[in-house]
Amino acid sequence: MGQPEEIIQRIGMIKIIFATNNANKVAEIQAAIGDKIEVISLKQAGIDIDIPEPHDTLEANAEEKSRTIHRLTGDHCFSEDTGLEVDALNGEPGVKSARYAGEDKAFDKNIEKLLINLQSKTNRKARFRTVISLIWQEQEYLFEGICPGTIIPDQRGNAGFGYDPVFVPEGSSRTFAEMTLEEKNGFSHRKKAADKLVGFLKQVSPELTG
Repeated sequence: MGQPEEIIQRIGMIKIIFATNNANKVAEIQAAIGDKIEVISLKQAGIDIDIPEPHDTLEANAEEKSRTIHRLTGDHCFSEDTGLEVDALNGEPGVKSARYAGEDKAFDKNIEKLLINLQSKTNRKARFRTVISLIWQEQEYLFEGICPGTIIPDQRGNAGFGYDPVFVPEGSSRTFAEMTLEEKNGFSHRKKAADKLVGFLKQVSPELTG
């Protein structure tokens, strides 16, 4: 794998590895970052591993993934971990959001479990929280994005992924799954964290501001 400096000289664009193979997450981050940086998934980088997420915090899981990729490649890279934190469930599913109903990461089952657990609750407040871990020039940086909202009792919409069909962000009457990607990015926790990431990269890489 070529070094980042060689890639920049060859194609005039910074490529940065995103420690995921979730195409939806790649698309959301790429839309947030814009066209000055090309976001590369693990598969596109030729990396075929399943990085564990064994920790109790989003921060630690994000760091685990970015450090693993950096050890393998030596390249600039970043990762993110996102959790849905529901007030009435004491912050659940939180760090276990993707595996809430089991290790198969089936979000239809996760949503079903969430709605069952909220059936007797009047407080439906929740928030999505994203933590990005970036390794750049051998240093690690963390960026956080938060989107407050509400969990509705029935699913609405066919776009997005994960818990999007039951999450209505604060300031909207529609679920994330009823929005286009552009509309979702007007609220998105992942977009907020990505904006902080981009702001940092523009500081350290002036060529990105042109």
